[in-house]
Amino acid sequence: MDITRMWRPCLAELIGTFALTFIGAGAIITNQSLGSAGFGLVGIALAHGLVLAIFVSATGHISGGHINPAVTFGFIITRRMDPWLGSFYIISQLLGAYIAGGLLIAIFPQDTWRAVALGAPQLGGPVATNAGLGLLIEAVLTFFLVFTVFATAVDPRGPKSIAGFGIGLVLVFDILMGGPLTGAAMNPARAFGPMLAGNIWNDWWVYWVGPLLGGGIAALVYHYLLWQEPTKETEPAKLETRPRRTRSRA
Repeated sequence: MDITRMWRPCLAELIGTFALTFIGAGAIITNQSLGSAGFGLVGIALAHGLVLAIFVSATGHISGGHINPAVTFGFIITRRMDPWLGSFYIISQLLGAYIAGGLLIAIFPQDTWRAVALGAPQLGGPVATNAGLGLLIEAVLTFFLVFTVFATAVDPRGPKSIAGFGIGLVLVFDILMGGPLTGAAMNPARAFGPMLAGNIWNDWWVYWVGPLLGGGIAALVYHYLLWQEPTKETEPAKLETRPRRTRSRA
């Protein structure tokens, strides 16, 4: 593998994951700082969904727009990506998320960001003391995310023109459901960055095992059960754009 060609996609993954963590975790901290005037769960969900939609679209032609180790893991186990390159993707994603966490510490007062664990996902509600159930929720939510990635951005039959926004909208509805329960990270890097920067490690393994398990299953299900190579029967009909020649009659 040509190492010199790896830095561009890796940089794109670093920037994309930085943006997701900075805006996503930052929205959680900002909401905390606003108190009763905050925008709540819906605003946090929209912040995550919009930033992911934009940066998947912005980096898709450079790196594929993974922005998530669970997505990269799905590509590796379905042999769509070399494991060596995939490992550099994941390192870049983790580094981008960590830089975002450090910058958020520099921006917000310590009391504010500590009150919400620097925006790191945390177990809450009925699963606050049940890490196994939290893991299951993270796995299911990530299944939806990676399944959508394969269906829209990877499968040539998918609607690639709106893939970024389809993927971003998954974050919105996943956070609306799972945010109060697990933080709905669906992304080991999104969890790791704030946890490392803030030295907050509550149930950290849930946010690795759950997303990698759910994302891996989604990738395998789509690749082996739903993937269909294009054929004449499955290809959409193409409109004829060239004018037909007509013979002149003498």
